[in-house]
Amino acid sequence: ATCELQGVLIGLDLLPMEPIDGVQFIQGDFREETVLAQLKDALRLADGSYRTVDLVVSDMAPNLSGVDSVDAARIEHLVELAVDFTREHVRRDGALVVKLFHGGAYAPLVKLFKDTFRVVKPIKPKSSRDKSSETFLVGLGLKRW
Repeated sequence: ATCELQGVLIGLDLLPMEPIDGVQFIQGDFREETVLAQLKDALRLADGSYRTVDLVVSDMAPNLSGVDSVDAARIEHLVELAVDFTREHVRRDGALVVKLFHGGAYAPLVKLFKDTFRVVKPIKPKSSRDKSSETFLVGLGLKRW
């Protein structure tokens, strides 16, 4: 059985990526307005409106300094940017998945997700090392509708 893509896949990363059939790639920093503008342009339809997004997956992570409060603030900022983008572009029953680390930013970000989404689920993937504080937070269905 073959599966034919019925939508658009857009990847965005700081580092270059080998081309993948059916994926539009933007190289740059999501925190920069010019890069965010490129992403929004990729979502623009012929009539000037924007397509709604089904899913945003963010594995953005800052370079860690080792200072918990600084690292927590950096992680929180990146997740807030992903949530803001999701609020603006994801369809009502769409989803956001972000990578988090247990620490100072965890509780406030779970609260942000609970304020934003109808369903919030923390997930520790089997592929993640047992000792790693890495976890993923999934938000389903925006509350703003």
